[in-house]
Formats: sequence, structure tokens, C-alpha cells
Amino acid sequence: MIAAWCWELIEPYLRRNLLNRGVERPARRQMLEEFARVWPELTATIGVQEPFAGTIRFKWLVRLPSREMEPFLEDPTGWIRARYGGGKFKMNLHQGMHFVTTKNFKPDGDPLWRHAPELVLD
Repeated sequence: MIAAWCWELIEPYLRRNLLNRGVERPARRQMLEEFARVWPELTATIGVQEPFAGTIRFKWLVRLPSREMEPFLEDPTGWIRARYGGGKFKMNLHQGMHFVTTKNFKPDGDPLWRHAPELVLD
């Protein structure tokens, strides 16, 4: 089961995938089958907005494979706050190298992320 907020983000991507394969009006079953097909390849990369050289950048903190996303999906703001504190966070979803969607979160709290190691993106 996927959180409703995340389904709303992923659904347009699933529809585009099916449309690209000639399915103009997918039935619910087809949408669920497409979701089951792409879910194992989805990753969530979470970063925080950080001041940098007079501007901002994103310090990437973690990349979660789909099999590890459930606690994050259940309470994304609480999950982020517990691990990284407060700030302006961005979550990017990808299927392999394909960008799926993004969502921002802004939990309150001290910026614990300042002491977290930066994720090295390949």
C-alpha cells in the first residue's frame, strides 16, 4: 500500500508510461499493474536547501530504495524531522535514471542536517 499523497504524485507518471505504450484511458487494473512494474525501481532522494556562496544549493542526504520507503511515506515530515531536524527539504522520485516527480517538505526544528554527511550522487 502506498500513501495517498505519494500516489497523487506518481499517478501522472504511470499514465504517461501507459500512454506511451498506446493505452489512452487506462483502467484501474492497468494503473496498478504499471505501479507494480515501476515500484521496485523507484528511489526517493532527499536533500535540504543550504546557503552556499551567496546563493543556495541542495545538500543531498539520503537515497531510499522503494523497499525502504514505507516509514518515510507514512509520515514524511516526521521522518525527516527525526533524522535531519528542520529546514526546507526536497524529495525527488526517480525510476532508474528517469525523473518521476518532486515534493517539498518544511519540518520545524533545529537543523540537525548540518552535521549529516552529504550523499555522494553518482
